Amino acid sequence: MTTSRLEAFSDGVLAIIITIMVLELKTPEGHELHDLFDTTGNSLLTYLLSFVYVGIYWNNHHHMFQLVDRISGGVLWANLHLLFWLSLYPFTTRWMDESDFARTPVVVYGVNLLGAAVAYYVLQLLIFRAEGPDSKLHQAVGSDLKGKLSPVLYLLGIGLAFVSPVLAMVPFVVYLASGTLSSAPSRKMRLTRRTPPGSGRGRRPRWGRRRRRRRWSRARGPGRRRGGSRW
Repeated sequence: MTTSRLEAFSDGVLAIIITIMVLELKTPEGHELHDLFDTTGNSLLTYLLSFVYVGIYWNNHHHMFQLVDRISGGVLWANLHLLFWLSLYPFTTRWMDESDFARTPVVVYGVNLLGAAVAYYVLQLLIFRAEGPDSKLHQAVGSDLKGKLSPVLYLLGIGLAFVSPVLAMVPFVVYLASGTLSSAPSRKMRLTRRTPPGSGRGRRPRWGRRRRRRRWSRARGPGRRRGGSRW
C-alpha cells in the first residue's frame, strides 16, 4: 500500500486546522493599532503558538513519509489518531485565549500537545513494524532523542500550570523553538533517502556521472577509438 493518499489526506486536514484557527481570531473593535492589541493581542499569540506547532508536525510528517515505502492498516489508524489530536488545537487554543490563560485551559492545552506527541511516536513505531528491520526511516531516526524529550517538556508544563499558568508556557515555547530549528531533515535522513536498503553508501547523482563522461571523452580526443587509432 503506497503513501500518496495518506499524505494528501493529512495535508488537507492540517490545512483545514490552520484555516479554522485563523477564523477564530477576533476582529478589532476600533481602527487604531492599540485596538488590535486590546482585542486580538492574546489571540494572535496563541494562534502563532499553535500555528508553529502544526507547521512542525507538517514538516516532520512530510520528511518521515519520504522514507516510507509501504504502510499497513495499523499505520492508517495511527495517522488518524495523530490527526485527531491535531484537530483539537483550534478548540484548546481558543479556550486558553478566551480564559486569559486560566489554569484548567492551559492544562488541557498541555494535554493536547502531549497527546499529539505520543500519537506521532506511535505512528513511527507502527511504520517500523510495517517495514521490518530494513526500514529506511528507522535507520534515519535512530534513537530519536527529540521525540522522547517532548513528552517530558509537556508533562513539565502541565505540572507548572498548577503553580502558575503563565509559567507553564515556558516549556511549551522551549520545545517550540527547538522543534522549529530542527524541523529540517538531518544529514543522516537525507543520506538515507538516497541509499537503497542494505547498502552502506548513497548513490551518486546522475549529473556527476555525466560530467565525468564528458571529461573522459575530451581527454581521449575527437575521433579516437579505444585502441588509440583514429577513424
